[in-house]
This record gives sequence, structure tokens and C-alpha cells, in this order.
Amino acid sequence: MLALVVFLLCAASTISASTKGVAAGLRLNNNQLYKFSYTTEVLLDRARGSREGSTGYRISSDVAVHLVWRGPSSKDDQLMQLAISNVRLDPAAKRPEKKNVLHGSSTESILGKNKLAALTKPFLVHLKNGKTKAFYSYWAEPATIKNLKRGLVSLLQFQLHSGKVVENDVSGRCTVQYQETQGQVTRTKLLETCKSSETGFTTHSKVLGVSKKSSSVTVFRLEGGFIKSAEAEETHMLAVNARRSAATKVSSRQTLVLVGKEAGPPETAGKDVTGVVKSIDEKLAAVGIAAEKVKSKCKGCPSLLEHWQAVQKQLEPASLSKATAPRSFLALIQSIRKASKDEILKVLKSASKTTLPQAVDAVTSSQTPASLDAMLEFLNFTDAKGLVLQERFLYACGFASHPNERMLQALLDINKGKIGSRDIKESVVIIMGALVHKLCLKGSCNLPAVMQAKKLILEGPESTKDEMEVQMYLLALKNSLLPEAIPIFTKFAESEVGSFSTIALTALQRYDVGLMTSEVKQTVNRIYHQNLRIYEKNVRAAAADVILSSNPSYMEVKNLLLSIGNLPHEMNKYMLSKIQDILRFELPASKVIRQAMKDMISHNYNRFAKVGSSSAFSGFMARSADLTSTYSLDILYSGSGIMRRSNMNIYGSSNGAMLHGLQVAIEAQGLESLIAATPDAGEEDLESFAGMSALLFDVQLRPVTFFRGYSDLMSKMFSMTGDPINVVKGLILLTDHSEVIQLQSGLRVSSEFQGGLAIDISGGMEISLWYRESKTSVNNRGALVVAGNVTVDMDFLRAGVEVSFETEASLDFITTVQFSEYPFLVCMQMDKAAFPFREFLSKYESTSTGKIVTSQRSRKQLVPGSEFPLHQENSNMCKRVFDSSW
Repeated sequence: MLALVVFLLCAASTISASTKGVAAGLRLNNNQLYKFSYTTEVLLDRARGSREGSTGYRISSDVAVHLVWRGPSSKDDQLMQLAISNVRLDPAAKRPEKKNVLHGSSTESILGKNKLAALTKPFLVHLKNGKTKAFYSYWAEPATIKNLKRGLVSLLQFQLHSGKVVENDVSGRCTVQYQETQGQVTRTKLLETCKSSETGFTTHSKVLGVSKKSSSVTVFRLEGGFIKSAEAEETHMLAVNARRSAATKVSSRQTLVLVGKEAGPPETAGKDVTGVVKSIDEKLAAVGIAAEKVKSKCKGCPSLLEHWQAVQKQLEPASLSKATAPRSFLALIQSIRKASKDEILKVLKSASKTTLPQAVDAVTSSQTPASLDAMLEFLNFTDAKGLVLQERFLYACGFASHPNERMLQALLDINKGKIGSRDIKESVVIIMGALVHKLCLKGSCNLPAVMQAKKLILEGPESTKDEMEVQMYLLALKNSLLPEAIPIFTKFAESEVGSFSTIALTALQRYDVGLMTSEVKQTVNRIYHQNLRIYEKNVRAAAADVILSSNPSYMEVKNLLLSIGNLPHEMNKYMLSKIQDILRFELPASKVIRQAMKDMISHNYNRFAKVGSSSAFSGFMARSADLTSTYSLDILYSGSGIMRRSNMNIYGSSNGAMLHGLQVAIEAQGLESLIAATPDAGEEDLESFAGMSALLFDVQLRPVTFFRGYSDLMSKMFSMTGDPINVVKGLILLTDHSEVIQLQSGLRVSSEFQGGLAIDISGGMEISLWYRESKTSVNNRGALVVAGNVTVDMDFLRAGVEVSFETEASLDFITTVQFSEYPFLVCMQMDKAAFPFREFLSKYESTSTGKIVTSQRSRKQLVPGSEFPLHQENSNMCKRVFDSSW
């Protein structure tokens, strides 16, 4: 009871203090007119600044404020009127007349008579205890004008005591921290907490994505408890994670300074706020304090069809290795995102046979409802002749930066219908797995379409006896990375079908180490050590990779070491090379391997002096403060000298995030009969086969078969031209970040960061019985463009900055094997040709009158080519293969 009495007394004293003169926030005196000078400006530049200075503009004005009505129960319940006058527009930074887009223009000529009249028309604000309860203006006013008024109101909202509160203002609903000191209040808005009606999207991969750092601080200086000045500074920095120098900075400043007081109009009589507002002007309405969306209108912009006609030459297949291709691709996506289904269909129907696949890439990558509808209407999946376009559509879905449930549902519907090509049927299901993974990453795993797709691919492997269909479902599960799929992979890892085992084991290697249960580890150890039956070498090698990448125990590593010396010759050499590569490259398993190697039984000359041509090697492709790129090359041969498996991987890591950028695996089996050799144990009855599988940006693609069966092999042998077989070719949207940044000033910044890649990956295999030589090749060609654009568009005035970089590169991996003698000679080459690297900075300002000022800077350099280093044994072997005088 005593505690309750004390609480009531404290509450009463607080109320009494509030009513007797201690203000909660801004409090106006009766019959007083307050005159302020107000300035708001926005500056755009690259993050580290530039020599020519920032682009942007400043809006200055006078502001008059007076009390209209005060609530009878509290002095802090106030309705006040604000009137903006003497509006001026200036560049945010000093510049010569030639580069001043505002030179010679008046405020009225830029804003227009109607917008200027709307901006200077008085409006009302209802403040209660220092917080905005309502903002009264006119619905007919342009949204940009109302937003500017809302920005001014944000400088009148504050509290006089420290603490953390949730407030509503032009930015939305945000958590705000107040810190009160003598004569000053600092308001820090936690921008990451702001909730507004604006929606955006970003790339799911952190390595390919964009990071943002923001701050908003307002300092109120007080005199006698009243505002003497208010200064707000808000900054937003956006940077490409893989190259943080490609970054933009938005700086917004607001300044409100009290310049004088004079006698003002008397209060308006009334019982409540609503009645008082109506008595002043019936057209005034509570229009909300949060910013309104502004639809920008592009004056004089070409139609989508005109845009396509202007860029289609850059999208011809012969031009895809040039940076102009992905740059045109990115620009086309922006146009498609604003277009209707009918406009998009016109482009698809007008495209030539050679440019149509690139148009399909662009339309699908746009990821709008209209673009998806257009593609589904344009493509006929019952027609087997349309395989190329259908697969380009499916791959673009797989690489989608922000897929939604509707895209996945479209694939489910296609899968239920008639599909003319078996290859397309496989790709549809495989890509479903990739979409399931991306949607689950966004927290959408329980959406109906996702649940339906999960059921399909989880039950798929057991629902059919067709080996190709089982493989299709396993690859879909490999893409999905569903934890529920781990028991399925564990079961199929011990399958008698080698391809099932290899897919299952390589899929298990992609999971987080924490999901590798004791059951999984026991299974992969059984496979490697052949406890239950004999397995193919490439299956055992895949099992070893899983063991060594899954936080192996001391005994697991020791048993692996003890197995070396008891394996087939080439398997011995492969495992030895794998262990040495882990130690040299300081991979996570290196510590426990070093502990196990202290035991001389498992680490001795007899085990570690095995000869052979198989190898495993890892190295750095590039290292910087932003991105580390590594490569690995694993190659396993049969005892007869024919390549069994070749695996090339490229990884990228940034800020702790990892991206499997590329994997190209070539497998061959059952070819010993060509050279009258004896197959290795467990591989006597394998069908002749060679094929290639690619994983690109964490998405497993449909494998490609070179030949299957002895008769197919013989026909290919005699018709072989040496020309590579295409695995994937097209345009990929790698980076895709779009958002609207609502500034506290009421201005809005549109941010668009996009990265496009034109890629061509092909591979081939040649066998010469006459020269007893085989050659496998993997050729990678690509052109990359990444551009970041931030724009402030107010209809009457526009400013923006774009940072971008581009490059064109090639990477070839060639393996030459001479099996005329044993040990056979093997030479691996990984070559990177010299490539250009270009950076650009563009700035632009324009007015509604059509006047435009732009500036551009660029920097170019040529990065020298190189041959990536492999182990010394490979260098010696290459000398013997290519130097006849050896």
C-alpha cells in the first residue's frame, strides 16, 4: 500500500510539473510568431570523395511558426501552423557557371508555379508532449512537396529527457535514442529499425551483394527550453562487398535556426484539434507523417522495343566476351522492369535467332510479374526444338537474385505438364532445388509452393527406378541443401550405382559441418575403407573429401593415413597429394593431420614416397582486403593412365561469407579397352562413359554427356573434331540490389546496384589412339560489369552519381596425358590471359526545363596474364611432354 501511495504521488508531481512549466518538448507561447531560417541539402559522391566534388543541391527558405490552438488539459498539446517562404535553390557545392545546372534559372522556373505555390502554402502540425500526432496538408499537393514539409516537421519533434523511444516521422516508424546534456539534446535515429511502406530487394549471396552503413544524428541546441537551432546530419554508404572501392555516399543535412520573434496571431477557439482544423480550412486533411511514394516519370525515354533495337547488336553471341554485352544487359533489365507483358512479348517476338537467347536471359532476370508472364506465354515446353531457349529460361531462374513463390510455382506447373525434351525435364527439377534453397534462406520455407517442391524432390529418389530420374532428383536435392535431404544422401552414398554415390557424397560436402552426424561420418568412412563392398576410385576419393572437410577426428585421419600404401597406385598418389595440399594450404583439417603424422607408423617414407600422376592442388587466384579468391585442381587417373576424374573449383570469400563460384568436373570410365589395358578393381564392368558437370554460383546445372556406351564412343572417336562442347552460355545477373532510402529531410534516394556477367563455359575431351595421347580442356570466357547508381529525383530537380567497373577475362584448364609408357606423362595447365580492368565515375544533374550537366572520369589498367602455379612434379612432367629434347 505504501509503495502504491509513493507511485501515485510521483505520478501526480510529474503531471503537475508538466502543466506548471516543464515542457516535454517544443512548446510555443501564445500570440507569438517564431521566425526560422531553414536549409536542407543532399550531396552524392563516391564513398572516398572525388576531385570535382559532390553533386547535389540545397533548398533554403524562411519558416514562420505560430501556435493555433492549445489543449485545455496540457500545455504540450499544441496545434501549430508552419509557413515556408522565400524559397531558394542552389548547388550543394561550389562549381563554375558552365557546370552549374541552376545558373540563370529562378526558383519558380525550376519548381514550376503550381509546385512553388503548394510549397509556400501554410500547413498544420499537431504536437503532443513533443511528438507528432498528425500532419495536416492538402491531398491535391504533389507528393514531393508534402514530403519536403514532412522533413521540416521532423526537426520540431524531440523530447527534453534522455531515453530510447519509438517515433513516427517522415522516415517511418523508427527507434530513437535521446541524450540530454546542459542546453542540448542529441537525437540518434537507429535507421536499421525503421519500418516503412517502401520495399526493396537484394542479392541473397553476401559475396556478390551490397553492404550499407547508415547514421542519422540531430543536435538540438536550446535556450530557455526553446529551440535555438537544430542541425541534422544523415549519411548512407553503399558498397559492393567484393570491391568496396565501388561505393557511393549519400549525405543529407538539415539546419533550422531561430532568427527572431514577434507578435503573432491569437489562438483559435475550439474544443478539439479536428474542429479547429476544419474551421481554418475544410480542405486540410491529416495526410500522415510518413513519406509518400513518388512515381518518377521518365520524359523522353525510349520504349522497351526502341531500347532493345538500340542494344541488340551488343548482345550478339560474338559480342558476349566484351564488357558492352553485360552493360547493355543491365540497362535492358531496368527497362524491362518498367514494361508491361505485351511490351516484353513484342521484344521477344522481334528478336533475331541469334539474339533471342540473350533476350530470354534479360527478361527472366528482370523477375517482375509481367516478365514471368511473358516468358511463360512465349515458351512452348512441349516442343523439343525449343531446348536452348527453355534451358536459358530455367538457368536464369536458378540464378535469380530474389526469386519469389510465383517463379517456383511456375516451374511446378511446367513439371506437371507435358515436356518435349528429357533434358529440359531434368533441368526443371534441378533448378527447382535451387529456388527452394534461395526461398528458404529468406525464411519462406513454409510457403505452399515451397512445401510442394520439397515434397516432390525429397520423395523423388525413391519414387522411380529410372537411373536418370534418380540422378535428377539427387541433383535437385544437392541444390536445395535441405537438412531433411542428409539421410537420403547418406543412403545413396552407398549405392551400387557410382553416379548416385558421387552426387550424394559431393552434396554432403556442401553442408555445414555441424550437420554431419555420426551416422553420416560412419557411412563415408565405410565407403572409403570399403568395409562392406568394393567401390569405384572416384567414389572413394569423394568419400575422402567429405571426411577431410567435416572436422575429422584424430582416428579418422590416422586411418586415412594408414590406408595410403594399400590403395591402387593412382589412388595412393591422389590421397598423398590431398593430404599434402591440406597441410600446405593450411585448411581446417591441417591441425589434426599434423597430430596424426607424429605417429611414425602412419607417417613414413613407405607411405609418403608413392609415385603416380594423380594430384590435388589449391592456390590463390586473387587476394585483397575485400575478396579472397582460391582455386583447386584435383585429378585422379586409372591405373592404365586414362583420366578418371578431373575437378576444378573456384571459390570467393568476403567478410566471412563463402561463394562456390565455379566447379567443372569431367568424369570418364570404361575406356581401358581402347588401349588393351586392365581395369582397376571394382571397375571391370563399367559402361564406357565421359561427361562433364558444372556448378556455377552455388547452382548445380544439368550434366552434359560426351558419350555413353561403346558404340557411341566409337562413333564419337571417328567423328571427333576437337571442338569443345558448350556447358553453359549466357548472361547472368549476379548482383541485384534495389532500395529507396527515405531521408529525414523528406528527400528520397533511389539506389540501384547491379552486376552482370556474360559467360561461356565449354569443355572437351580428345583421345588419339595413334599417338596414345588424351587431352581434356575446360575453357571459361567471361565479361563482368558492376554498376552502382544513387539518384535523388524530385521531378523538378534531379541529381545522381554512378560508380562502375568492368573487365573481360578468360581462364583455360588443359590436361594432356601421354600413355605410351608407364608411368604415363601428365601435364596440367591453368592459364589466365592478360585482361583489361576499367573503373568509371559519372555524375549528373538535370532540371525540369531540360538542362543537363554531366561529368565523367575513368581509369584503365591492363592486368598481365599468368599461368597459375601447380606442384613442382607437374612442372617437371610438362617439360617432358612438350620438350622433345628431354
